[in-house]
Amino acid sequence: MSDLVLDVQGLSKTYQQGELSVEVLRQVDFQVRKGERHAIIGASGAGKSTLLHLLGGLDRATGGSVAVMGNALETLSEKKLGLLRNQHLGFIYQFHHLLAEFTAVENIMMPLLIRRQSHAEALEQAMKLLQQVGMEHRSTHKPGELSGGERQRIALARALVTHPDCVLADEPTGNLDEKTAAAMMDLMLSLNESQNTALIIVTHDMSIASSMQFQWEMHDGKLAGVQ
Repeated sequence: MSDLVLDVQGLSKTYQQGELSVEVLRQVDFQVRKGERHAIIGASGAGKSTLLHLLGGLDRATGGSVAVMGNALETLSEKKLGLLRNQHLGFIYQFHHLLAEFTAVENIMMPLLIRRQSHAEALEQAMKLLQQVGMEHRSTHKPGELSGGERQRIALARALVTHPDCVLADEPTGNLDEKTAAAMMDLMLSLNESQNTALIIVTHDMSIASSMQFQWEMHDGKLAGVQ
């Protein structure tokens, strides 16, 4: 079986604003295999987040194709896209996007409950992840009762609880202080290795980029490898 997780061919994205066309991505080719770590850097507005959204099926491309585990995203209905995301992908954002009314463990359980696992099974897996990210003592706390670093750890556990083939992270340490950010990255890299999960991080932080196996730069809508 192929270890190819993501296969991007000729990906383009144009936004239409009235009579004005804004070409954000131009003929992007990109491949990611199991366990690989990729960093995408570039100036603000270069198209990094747009690319990540297209890779995760959160937006539709204007041209080209994105295949996740051999499934061409452009051929899937919204329902099938949702199932694919739940099965194969994990997402981490600069802002944690945790559900405020639920506890830490309930937030982590959510992707498993969506795929109709039993409550007991989801709870067991969520508690294991809580332990791995060092947050089992905060399981019953709601996001508003946690620090920024703690919330990001919960978000990381939620992204990994389904054992995804790839995690897409958009500035995951952008709101954290230097020490907490370093601890978060160490944790992400450790879980990347232990779960053999591919990792794609959009970042402005060159120290984070340098810890990845592959570095890419978005410039003028194109993606190029950094030598």
